[in-house]
Amino acid sequence: MALQIDSCIAQHIGDRREQQDRATLISHPKRPGMLLAVLADGMGGHSGGAMAAEQVLHNAERNFESYSPNQQAPREFLKAMVDESHVVIKLTRFTSEQEPHSTACVLLVQSGRADWAHCGDSRIYHFRGDRLVSRTQDHSLVAELVRQGKLDAAAAERHPQKNMLLACLGGQREPVCDFGETDRIVDGDSFLLCSDGLWAYFSDAELGGVLAAYGAREAAGELISRARARGQPHGDNVSLVIVKITDPEAQERQRQERLRRARRKHFPDLG
Repeated sequence: MALQIDSCIAQHIGDRREQQDRATLISHPKRPGMLLAVLADGMGGHSGGAMAAEQVLHNAERNFESYSPNQQAPREFLKAMVDESHVVIKLTRFTSEQEPHSTACVLLVQSGRADWAHCGDSRIYHFRGDRLVSRTQDHSLVAELVRQGKLDAAAAERHPQKNMLLACLGGQREPVCDFGETDRIVDGDSFLLCSDGLWAYFSDAELGGVLAAYGAREAAGELISRARARGQPHGDNVSLVIVKITDPEAQERQRQERLRRARRKHFPDLG
């Protein structure tokens, strides 16, 4: 039996007047089991950020419809999608009065593997059970200072410019795009895409614990609830996408093994 996907999108406007985050899950129209998750956190004044984030999703869907793994490597596909979104967002400056910008997180799941790309300070987490396997590194001033050893985590949280980005889509500079991959996804793997309106309130360990303990929909509700309780009355837009990998056959084997161990413990004479 093939791996199965349990997924969910969740958003909350927080204490802001407008929801400028966007998130989506897209199934490939011709290739069953191939999934694209996208999350964008827009910036740029009234409606400008929302417009920029919307362009990220629109370009992702358009590119995914024509994507063929036999003709294009995953990383090439992801980079082309991010670069095109950057160009389109820049062009909207000529037709609007806003200065639109957006972060971007894109996760491609296919054929037992996952590939991803990100730009900005929205994040992609990969957990195996409740253990963190990898996490994207923010393209922000504070994150760079932490990487250089000039700030610790506590100082970074208090820094007055903690929201300043060094890379995003739609800016004057070409976007910095980082990539990640795993060529083997297994039962118990989970991926979380989220905006800073969510991850700012959680440790990696807490996120992993919630994802391991609940199904995708229940985990999303729990994370949104905790973020809102911790963020009020100044909470940012909150957005997340959860993709959990399940293997029913592996789970059944584990269940049978637990039963065998229990029988040997309580009824040793039965062997």
